[in-house]
Amino acid sequence: MAKTIKIIGIGAGDPDHLTLQAVKALNQVDAVFLMDKGPAKDKLIALRKEICRQHLTERPYRFIEAVSPERDRDGDYAGQVQDLNARKQEVFEQLIAGLSEGECGGFLVWGDPSLYDSTIRIVGAIADSGRHDIAWEVIPGISSIQALVAKHRTTLNRIGSPVEITTGRRLAAGLSQDVDSVVVMLDAEDAYEALAESDAFEIFWGAYVGTPDEILISGRLKAVAAEIARRRAEARAANGWIMDSYLLRRDEPKS
Repeated sequence: MAKTIKIIGIGAGDPDHLTLQAVKALNQVDAVFLMDKGPAKDKLIALRKEICRQHLTERPYRFIEAVSPERDRDGDYAGQVQDLNARKQEVFEQLIAGLSEGECGGFLVWGDPSLYDSTIRIVGAIADSGRHDIAWEVIPGISSIQALVAKHRTTLNRIGSPVEITTGRRLAAGLSQDVDSVVVMLDAEDAYEALAESDAFEIFWGAYVGTPDEILISGRLKAVAAEIARRRAEARAANGWIMDSYLLRRDEPKS
């Protein structure tokens, strides 16, 4: 009998972010998979367990845990990610092997599983390999982007205008000239600072959005860039990691 795998988006950090669909899916699992990323990120494990405590109430369940591999920082970025995902696939297969035939296991993914996360790719590769008899599905979640703009009481784009979602690495290589609203994720190098000399941008920044550690800063980029850099460095030092994103909005041309 096939095992069932559910990839469940759990939102940006607030247990109330779970959709009704996610709660229903969660209450179908026999085991929740947990990837340990070290002591600095114990809060992420604790929050997943709290989500289960609050929402997985209709049946008994257990946790199946494994140590998450770390990305090798040597070599090109694409190669690093491919290597990391290959090693994660080995760990995922070990987790799935911990299910009995006919059981259901759940991966609880921050935000939405389709956005800057490789769980879908890895589980898809496992299913395609034929080494495990599995059926699987993806449950969407509230992304960190949605949570960010909601907290700042703004919108992703202006009326009739496009929005771009990119990374700090891409932003550092240059800002698209035909897009005036840019969401930036995975920015380890404070790429927004390169634009701070111009007074043409507004920024909406947030870290740990939806969690008790949430930090929000918004305003003219030129005016708040230094504060964001300072608060970001302090938060990283205090927590050992940071999970942040921001929306940059270029001023509309003056007529």
